[in-house]
Amino acid sequence: MTIPIPWLERVPTYKEQMEQITDKDLSTLGFLGYPLLQTADVIIYDAHYVPVGEDQVPHLELSREIVRRFHNFYGELFVEPQPLLTTFPRLPGLDNRKMSKSYGNTIDLSDDADTVVKKVKQMYTDPKRVRADVPGTVEGNPVFMYHDAFNPDTAEVDDLKSRYRAGKVGDVEVKTKLAKALNAHLDPMRARRAQLISKPSVLKEILVEGSRKARGIAEETMERVRHAVNLSYR
Repeated sequence: MTIPIPWLERVPTYKEQMEQITDKDLSTLGFLGYPLLQTADVIIYDAHYVPVGEDQVPHLELSREIVRRFHNFYGELFVEPQPLLTTFPRLPGLDNRKMSKSYGNTIDLSDDADTVVKKVKQMYTDPKRVRADVPGTVEGNPVFMYHDAFNPDTAEVDDLKSRYRAGKVGDVEVKTKLAKALNAHLDPMRARRAQLISKPSVLKEILVEGSRKARGIAEETMERVRHAVNLSYR
């Protein structure tokens, strides 16, 4: 009730997806208000830092503005959450747009090895490079951005970059080695996922226990909130 609608309409993700996703009706309260829901999910647990990608940093800036506005009305209650970025804070989607399930341009952690290979083959690369003997651009090239992030063999990556710039390697080799590196990175996750899925009772216990802990923190926060806004009836 305290947040102006224009604050939500200026979120970059909202504006971008309203422009690009034309086959769905996004003019809904749920879509517009999603960053506000995200804020509630963060501040109810007094989170100081939130692990996000670079494209989500504006969402957290909005969260801090929301917190400050609430404080102006009702006093100091919440922590202003800060972003926690990794060494590679942004990776593009397969088509070089923002990575988003809405665009269908993601490599999912649940993908099997064959699916990863298939997706990597479809990845956007240097559009000016029509043949393998044409020198290509490495900088800003999604395939090499993924190599930098996921291929631990830096000598191999440096060699691929050098030959790519000189027009002495084809996209097939570059992408084949990327798929191999990605699958090696995902294999331990797949094994752990398969192990957990085989024990649904353990998963349920984890969810129940996590929910119990989260509920306790949330109840304490909401007690403070109700008191601040004069909605405490105890």
